[in-house]
Amino acid sequence: MPQNSTSEIDTQDREIVLTRVFQAPRERVWQAWTDPKELIEWWGPQGFTNTFQEIDIRPGGVWRFIMHGPDGTDYPNLIVFDEVLPPERLTYSHGSGQENDPDEFQVIVTFAEAGADTKLTMRLIMSSAAVKEKMITEVGAIESGNQTLDRLAAQLAKR
Repeated sequence: MPQNSTSEIDTQDREIVLTRVFQAPRERVWQAWTDPKELIEWWGPQGFTNTFQEIDIRPGGVWRFIMHGPDGTDYPNLIVFDEVLPPERLTYSHGSGQENDPDEFQVIVTFAEAGADTKLTMRLIMSSAAVKEKMITEVGAIESGNQTLDRLAAQLAKR
């Protein structure tokens, strides 16, 4: 069996997959995702804002930011980019930036042409099925992810 198939089977029980088709060309969706001036306008669920401390979208680059929840809670975030292939794919680790963060996860974002539109797929790969369950039930990862993609759609519609 090819290694990719085994890898996919091995992670299926700890993955969250979000898919959305945007009415915008792939290059435009990529730009909204990688231009800090646009990213700050839409990143995160409804009601959240961000303070970007640093952002360097390249392999090995770091994106450090604080998400500010509507209730006033601050959530530190650290993203470290593994792969940046414009306008096709981003891979990164996402966590709080705390040492040995048990909730850190891997993300693979693909941007596929779908005629004049773009099909975006986000694969969030947790360290275990238990962490996946926690992210769904306690953090609301699916709803939060969908709200974030709603905000991206609104950002794309502005232009």
